[in-house]
Amino acid sequence: MITGEFLPKTIFRINPNVWLKGFSWLLFTFYILLYPIAYFSTWLSQNTLKLFKSKLSGEENNNVFSRIDLNYLIQESFEGNEHEEEIENEVKFFQNALDFSKIRLRDCSVPRTEIIALDYDTSLDQLKQTFIETGFSKIPIYKGNIDNIVGYIHSSEMFEHTKDWRKYIKQIPVVPENMTAHKLMKLFMQQKKSIAVVIDEHGGTNGIITLEDIIEEIFGEIEDEHDTREYIAKQLSENEYLLSGRMEVHQANEKFDLNIPESDNYETIAGFILHHHQHFPKLNEIINIGDFSCKCIKVTNNRIELIRLILGS
Repeated sequence: MITGEFLPKTIFRINPNVWLKGFSWLLFTFYILLYPIAYFSTWLSQNTLKLFKSKLSGEENNNVFSRIDLNYLIQESFEGNEHEEEIENEVKFFQNALDFSKIRLRDCSVPRTEIIALDYDTSLDQLKQTFIETGFSKIPIYKGNIDNIVGYIHSSEMFEHTKDWRKYIKQIPVVPENMTAHKLMKLFMQQKKSIAVVIDEHGGTNGIITLEDIIEEIFGEIEDEHDTREYIAKQLSENEYLLSGRMEVHQANEKFDLNIPESDNYETIAGFILHHHQHFPKLNEIINIGDFSCKCIKVTNNRIELIRLILGS
């Protein structure tokens, strides 16, 4: 183990390019000498398997460099670099891009409870006021309730058409929550749209997603002059933290190294509590989940707003 695996790997990793250049001729020589044997062995094994009617996937055989290999290569390339802190964001971009194909819309859309939309019968003055207060360029329009979104109106219409703004409601794509983000990005490009309605399996509105939400999955939060959402995240003492319920679990873990378990069943700190507690907590109720003690110090309607989290409970 030491002389045959551990020691060679350790020496090679010190300066891989130099060692690879020095031994390339030897590797090529063995490649030429052993190629006939390797070719015959491959041919024999493939034909043997065909006799047993086993299906070989040529794509799987050719996929010798997987996503995991590329992720490992990125980490190894920057490990030990003297400017490691400066390139941390670049590494994160690469890793986010690798995981992008697995992201579902339910993981990055604006949830139903945070959607800002207006009824079809809303007056022009109310519509203008909503544009001013939110700073948004697009506002979804629904008929009756939020589950019946009929389109969206762009703020530019307020300057060009002031008589009957309803004539200028634009169609909005409707997509399922389990659709991947990269497929929606292609759809946005094809239809020249930048906003869509995300629906659940029952046909109800699950959330709203924009092109900016998708891009942020790769490059992180993109803040502009209209972004007013700020999550509270403070360390009160060595083992005590004040966190917003809407803060995502992975963000809290990255910021404070909390090691809160992550799962597909929830995304936020509030979701983590509800998943394990199984009912909506009362104000100042203390909930113990493993090594975490969570006190809900601010609860409004059906939402957990603020949590005091203590480690090592």
